[in-house]
Amino acid sequence: MALFGQAKEPFLRQFLPLEHGIPSHDTFSRVFRLLDPEQFHACFLAFMRHFAEGWPGVVALDGKTLRRSFDRAAGASPLHLVSAWAAEQRLVLGQVAVGDKSNEITAVPQLLKMLSLSGVVVTADAMACQREIARTITDQGGAYVLALKGNQGTLLQDVKLLLDDPALALAAAQTTDGEHGRIEVRRAALTSEIAFLQESHAWPGLQAVGKITATRETQTGTSQETRYFLLSEAFLPERFLAIVRAHWGIENGLHWVLDVTMNEDGLRNRKDHGPENLALLRRLALNLATLEPSKASIKGKLKRAGWDNAYLVAVLAQAAKSQVR
Repeated sequence: MALFGQAKEPFLRQFLPLEHGIPSHDTFSRVFRLLDPEQFHACFLAFMRHFAEGWPGVVALDGKTLRRSFDRAAGASPLHLVSAWAAEQRLVLGQVAVGDKSNEITAVPQLLKMLSLSGVVVTADAMACQREIARTITDQGGAYVLALKGNQGTLLQDVKLLLDDPALALAAAQTTDGEHGRIEVRRAALTSEIAFLQESHAWPGLQAVGKITATRETQTGTSQETRYFLLSEAFLPERFLAIVRAHWGIENGLHWVLDVTMNEDGLRNRKDHGPENLALLRRLALNLATLEPSKASIKGKLKRAGWDNAYLVAVLAQAAKSQVR
C-alpha cells in the first residue's frame, strides 16, 4: 500500500490533501490493526445494501480460514471467516469472523440478521444445519436449503429411510454435464410427505426433504455420491438442482478468486484486527471489480485498475454512486 501510494501520489492528491505525504508501511499496519471491524463492516453493509436490494436469488453461506493469519507468539489460531455470497450477482454481502470453525453455529445467525432475506433462498453446508439458523432464516422471510449430515442425531437416518423407500413416489429431475474429460449426471429427488419426520423432529419451517445423487464418469472409473437436504419449500426438482449447484459458486467465485488472484491464503497479516479488516477490504475490492461492467476477468480488472488511473476512478465511483442512490 505504501509503495502504491508513492507511485500514485500525484493521482491521489486529486482526492486527498495528504498534508504529511504518503503514510508509511507501519502507519497502514497500525490503522488496520486498530480499526474497529464492526464499524468497518457496517460501512461495507451500507455500501452493499443498494446492490443487494431487490435481487432475490440464492445466498450461499460458507466459511474460509486465512491459513497464514495464525500468531504463534500470541497463541492465536488462524482467523476463520463466514461469508454470505449472492450467487447470481457473484457479490459478497457480508462476513463474520469466528475464532474457531465450530463457532460457525453461533456466528451464522449474527450474519443472517445483518441481511435482508425476503425472497432469498439461503444455502449452507452441514455445519450450519441447525435449528436456530433455520428459524432465523424463515423468521426473516427467507427460504432455506440446508445440507444434512450426521450432526443432527437420527434426523439423517430418518430422511434416508423416507427418501430411499421404493414405495414413495418422488418428484425428480436430472442434468448431464460433460467437460474436461468428465461426464457428470446429477439427479434430484424430493418429497413434501414429511408428516412422520415432523412428528419426531419438529424442525423449524421444514416443508420438504430431498437428495441429490451425482454420478461421475472419468477415464479412471465411475464414482457416485448422494447428499441429503432439508428444504423450507417444496421446490420443483429442477429448481432444487439449480439451488444446490448455485451454492458451490462460493468456492469457485469467491474462495478460489481470493486465494489465486489475491493470494489470501499466503498473506501473513496476524496482529489485532488487521487480518479481519484487510480480508473485508479484499472482498470490497472484489465486489467493485465484479460490478464494473466490462467483460474482463477479475485478475485483468485488478491489474488495469493499478495501471490506468481513469479506469480506477470509474471502478471506485461505484461506491459513491451507491451512497447517492
